[in-house]
Amino acid sequence: MVSASASKDRYILYGAPGSGATPVHAALTLIGAEVDAVDVSPWESEAERERMAGVNPMRQVPALVLPSGEVMTESAAILIWLGDRYPEAGLCPVPDDPLRTRYLRWMVYLPAAIYAMYWVRDEPTRLTPDPAAQAVMLERTAERIAHCWHLMDTQIDDPAPYLLGEKLSMLDLYVTVLSRWTPGRRRFYREAPRMAGVVRRVDADPRLAEFWAARYPFTKGEQT
Repeated sequence: MVSASASKDRYILYGAPGSGATPVHAALTLIGAEVDAVDVSPWESEAERERMAGVNPMRQVPALVLPSGEVMTESAAILIWLGDRYPEAGLCPVPDDPLRTRYLRWMVYLPAAIYAMYWVRDEPTRLTPDPAAQAVMLERTAERIAHCWHLMDTQIDDPAPYLLGEKLSMLDLYVTVLSRWTPGRRRFYREAPRMAGVVRRVDADPRLAEFWAARYPFTKGEQT
């Protein structure tokens, strides 16, 4: 059940569909807060990065303008904050819940081990001008991402039906979106078979059906 305060809160969210802003937008949808989405794709061009410069000096998305006017960046930090800000939404374990340590571990693991790889992948010239070296970098980062999914899958407790047990959490939203990035869902299903059912369940959640269709629809064959 969403509180009256959530329905009155209004946020501005910077980040294009399918970006790191997507799990944040999904969470705000479940919370019931108002969201003004500003589509920006910094990985596409210098002009797009400059659009973000006045909001986030890192020129990256997501960036969330809070009802207070304060700006938050870093997807994991935003998701953790939103979960704590709206406990009635039930999207994260409360601080004294035994699941809290597991939740925080994996919420930090995702950006540290996986998400960070995309800064390199989005523009390999940041690290090397050599096209041959760039190709190797793209191949090896894709393999590293797949390996990190596999490691998470082998270490996380048996997902039933969600990654932290009975309730959908911010962690499920985060994994569901990131698992669609390179090397893609098909590879994710092979590397992380125990988590595969979880992301399919979140894909099909009726509360998010309209949101997924509007902000991150599947392309043909992607979901199989």
